[in-house]
Amino acid sequence: MIRIGCHLSPSKGLFRMGQDALSIRANTFQFFLRNPRGSKAKELDLNDAAALMNLLRERDMLPIVAHAPYTLNPCAADQRVREFAAMVMEDDLKRMEAFPGNFYNFHPGSHVGQGPEAGIERTSSLLNALLWPDMGTTVLIETMAGQGSEIGATFEQVRDILRQVELGERMGVCLDTCHVFAAGYDVVNNLEGVLERFDRIIGFGRLKALHVNDSLFPLGSHKDRHAPIGQGCIGLDAFLRLVDHPALRALPMILETPQEDLSGYAREIALLREEAVDNL
Repeated sequence: MIRIGCHLSPSKGLFRMGQDALSIRANTFQFFLRNPRGSKAKELDLNDAAALMNLLRERDMLPIVAHAPYTLNPCAADQRVREFAAMVMEDDLKRMEAFPGNFYNFHPGSHVGQGPEAGIERTSSLLNALLWPDMGTTVLIETMAGQGSEIGATFEQVRDILRQVELGERMGVCLDTCHVFAAGYDVVNNLEGVLERFDRIIGFGRLKALHVNDSLFPLGSHKDRHAPIGQGCIGLDAFLRLVDHPALRALPMILETPQEDLSGYAREIALLREEAVDNL
C-alpha cells in the first residue's frame, strides 16, 4: 500500500484536517503546529487532537508528520536566533505528545559562515537539550538542497548530526526528493545507488518519511525550488519508480508541491497511485 498525502492546514481544526485528507484519498499528511513563518501558536485543543487521532487510527492513516516553522535556524551564529529555535521546538515537541507515535520534521539550519562542522555541533547540541527518553515523537532531520550555507545537504552531514545526538533512538530522517536531487543525488537515473549510499552512510532504518517534490532546477543546482509532480527536472517516471519501490512504499510520502487548492493534490495523489498500479 502506497502511503501518500500532502501538506494540510489545521486552520479549521485538527479533526477537519483529517477529513480534508480523506476527501482527497490521502492516507497520511503533514501539518504545522503553529504559523510556519513565525512563532505564534494557538492553544492546543486536546479534545480536537484526540478526535483526530481516533479518526486516523480508524482509517489507517498513521503515521503523520508535523513540520517545524521554516524560519528556525538551530545552528545560527547568533545565540538569540538559536534560543528562539530551541524555544519553538521545545513547545512543538510538548504539543506533539497529543499525537503519540508520530513524526516531527525540521530543517537542520544554516551555519552562516561558521563552517559546517560548527553548524552540525550546534544543531546536535540543541537536540540534546530538547529530547527526553520517554517522549512519544520521533524527530526527523530533513535532507537539504545545500542552498547558501545550509547543513544537511550531504548524507555524511546528516549522519554526523545523528552521531552527536545522545538519544539517537528518538531520531530519524525525512528524505526530500527535490532537495537531494538539487544536492547532487541522481534519483532519476540511479535511485538504487542513492538508496544504497543512504543505507551505507546513514542506515536505512533511519529513513522514516519522504517529501515527494519535483525540482524546478536540474541535478546539482543547490536550489530549493519545488515543482508539481512530472513538471520539473525529476519527472513522472522517476516518481513512479520511487513511490512503488519496495523499500519506500510503506513510508509516509508527503507532497509539498505548489498547488492552489486541495484539488491539485488530489490529482497528484491519484496520478501517482493509478500510474504505479497501487492496489488501494
